[in-house]
Amino acid sequence: MERDPRDPAGLRDDAPLLAAWLDAVEAGEQGRTAPFTIPGHKQRTDLIGTVVSGDVPLYGGLDTVGQAHGRLARAQALAARAWGADWARLSVGGSTHGNQTLALAVGAPGRPVVVARTLHRSLLLGLVLADLRPVWVHPTVDPATGLPGAVPVEAVRAALAAHPDACAVFLGDPSYVGTSGDVAGQAAAAHAAGVPLLVDAAWGAHFGFHPALPRHALAAGADALVTSAHKMLPAVSQAALVLARTDPGTDGADGLLDRHRLDRAFEATHTTSPAGAILASADAARALLERDGTTLLGALLAALDDVRARLASVPGLVVPTGPQPGAVLEPARLVLLLAGTGADGRDVERDLIDAGLPVELADRDTIVPVVTLADRPEHLDRLVTALARAVERHRGRPRPPAAAAAWSVRGEQAIPPRAAFFAAHRTEPLARATGRISAELVAPYPPGVPVLVPGELVTAEVVHLLRRAAADGTRIAYAADPTLATLQVVADRP
Repeated sequence: MERDPRDPAGLRDDAPLLAAWLDAVEAGEQGRTAPFTIPGHKQRTDLIGTVVSGDVPLYGGLDTVGQAHGRLARAQALAARAWGADWARLSVGGSTHGNQTLALAVGAPGRPVVVARTLHRSLLLGLVLADLRPVWVHPTVDPATGLPGAVPVEAVRAALAAHPDACAVFLGDPSYVGTSGDVAGQAAAAHAAGVPLLVDAAWGAHFGFHPALPRHALAAGADALVTSAHKMLPAVSQAALVLARTDPGTDGADGLLDRHRLDRAFEATHTTSPAGAILASADAARALLERDGTTLLGALLAALDDVRARLASVPGLVVPTGPQPGAVLEPARLVLLLAGTGADGRDVERDLIDAGLPVELADRDTIVPVVTLADRPEHLDRLVTALARAVERHRGRPRPPAAAAAWSVRGEQAIPPRAAFFAAHRTEPLARATGRISAELVAPYPPGVPVLVPGELVTAEVVHLLRRAAADGTRIAYAADPTLATLQVVADRP
């Protein structure tokens, strides 16, 4: 039988949403359907072009508007099985939506929550939505590389002891640069305090599907995780999964999350018009990972071993692997440290863009190209060659590394994030903002980790870090004034 070119891996029998999407696209192309539902383009490509091709909705597309066939429910049950969860949802809002779901699913307004200060802005804005009060914990930072490690278990344990009314622990694992910590130890600390451990694993969808990779957070004892299917897996942008254990665990921990509250929290900020192609791609990525993950990830890890060996021969270029101070660098993450070469990462990035090889992150000292199981050997070869040439072209005097502002900031929370978000505010020159309370979130991007959070005191250290990031050419995201000439502060002084 001839294989469907839209399903070259033959996944439709294992992925109900993918099968429904394939059927809907074929029916539309053959004129068997004329939907009187949204989207308004009605599958016509002669109006605004092929940009609408394959845009099939969930409701009235992959299934009836009333979900008579239960395809989404089946796909979510398969995801729960794959990750050992008993509650799972597929999201078209990325890990951003997933993080905010978990924030809304725990505690009550005004409750403290233990939060890693280096989490993505989406979780921190989730605190605004849920009116939770952060108790910050910080990762270690390796002075030799400037890279963040993990939040020490002792730091979480101490925060919980100091705040016995805390309702949860939120951590990120793996980090943006691939460092992974002791999730099992964190879960034990949280459970000893009677609260759930919730993990932003946006970059860890592949964890647990190859023996050389760390266990995923649920397998390590966490109560919930959020992960992106479009980062390390081959799904469409915005595809994500939210997975949780709501029943008592085999480690003796009580079910610390309420599935009905999770349901309400998920729907609170999810679109009521989810794109079927995004959902189908997440379903297909899950099926591929279950069926072929060990083989595909094994090939990825072998390819990365070769890439690292070749790049490590570039004088002064550091390509870290394995154990790091306070963490482990997961083997599917490629991180390049440039300080020893004297080259500036932004100059190297420009050369790579000119060569058609954009990377995920580039700052002065660090470059992070995202390599996934979809990368072809010839593309990796081009990357290695272009990187080596760019480093040589921009080589300079070696320098000590400097930790990015996202990893080194130490925030001082003056008022709750929600109070600051809704407070009357005023615009002040950055030079006069020191000592005031920030009304806005400011994050050098990537990695999208805020240096300033609503409700935090604007300290001299924060002003210095932001100015340094801007001077280095980093994009300042989410600020009302991305030039940082001014800052939005709470109108009433503390």
